[in-house]
Amino acid sequence: MATTEKVQVTKQHLIDPEICIRCNTCEETCPIDAITHDGTNYVVMPDICNHCMACVAPCPTGAIDNWQPVSVGSMYSIDEQYTWDELPAPLALEVPQENSVAAVDSGNDADVTIQQSNYVAGSQIPPWSASHSYTNLYGTGSVITATVSGNYRLTDDASDSDIRHVVLDFGDVPFPVLEGQSIGIIPPGTSAGDRLHHARQYSLASPRDGERPRYNNVSITVKRVVQDYDGNAVKGVCSNYVCDLKKGDQVQVIGPFGHTFLMPNHPGSNLIMICTGTGSAPMRAMTERRRRTRQDAAADECGKLMLFFGARCQEELPYFGPLNKLPKDFIDVNFAFSRTPGQPKKYVQDVMRERLTDLLELLKNEETYIYVCGLKGMEAGVLEVLQEAAAMGALDWSQLHTTLRQKGRLHLETY
Repeated sequence: MATTEKVQVTKQHLIDPEICIRCNTCEETCPIDAITHDGTNYVVMPDICNHCMACVAPCPTGAIDNWQPVSVGSMYSIDEQYTWDELPAPLALEVPQENSVAAVDSGNDADVTIQQSNYVAGSQIPPWSASHSYTNLYGTGSVITATVSGNYRLTDDASDSDIRHVVLDFGDVPFPVLEGQSIGIIPPGTSAGDRLHHARQYSLASPRDGERPRYNNVSITVKRVVQDYDGNAVKGVCSNYVCDLKKGDQVQVIGPFGHTFLMPNHPGSNLIMICTGTGSAPMRAMTERRRRTRQDAAADECGKLMLFFGARCQEELPYFGPLNKLPKDFIDVNFAFSRTPGQPKKYVQDVMRERLTDLLELLKNEETYIYVCGLKGMEAGVLEVLQEAAAMGALDWSQLHTTLRQKGRLHLETY
């Protein structure tokens, strides 16, 4: 009599390469370094992943939230995952309830909880009064076309840093967005491996009612990439494509993405905005939204805006001129320049430290919301200064930090 071998089945955590926009959020978020990437795909290492779920909420597209039944002895290797253009069809395996994602036993639940709590420094939920965001309306299988209606250089012509303000019009195709969301742009052509280029993510620099009010358009802030972080010469595929776009050109767009980095809607809410370079895009969107709201007498808007904006020098800081024209009683602008000849280096955290008293007053206010966007290296310094401000007022930073996170009042979008 033949015997049937019992196959041990589990669910393997996988990333959908069709939806993934390679923004690196999952790899940055994973507390145990179970996610990695090559030049094509982001993948999950099955021998490390413990299904802690820390990466799921921050993912802007939902590509990370895929779990397929596999036999324990035949899990997909990272080398296999690197070759995928789409997820393989799920195997017809019955997964025991005790092996479901929600019931995975990591072997040390307490350690997993501690790791997640220590790592996730910002909120994973939006402010309570934020508008409902629409996400993933258009993907790689349903790309929409936008028309370029403007492309303007934001940095001084003498500067080596070429940062552009690009306006995209969607015509009569619905594309509802909110401040703090992003879109994906698919550059034309193929990579060296003859694969179609994947989308690159760009934060919106325009408010919800359009770059031009009541028009179905958006704007983005894009820096031309000509070298990597080590200073080696490279040519960013999508950044150069976008920076070279002309009025009337058509662009393939997916999205919108993002459901947490949203601004509060209720009157009287205060915004502390901290950014560097193109991280200014969502801050510009929020500032413009508040400026337009303020013009409506019925809105009764009295919330404070405080901005800390860093760049190497004034010539490389996007939106420098327009920011200086905004009324001082509308927004409190603080610039930080790290490479001004004859001047000491100043980073955003240094300028924040000069305003500890004012930061403390805002931290004491339960209607204050904090937004940080820019290079990953700024995150620790910014949180350190906020802690110093809290200490100056005898506030328990650990408790305050937890409250800010849990109430959607501290948002970090760094890369």
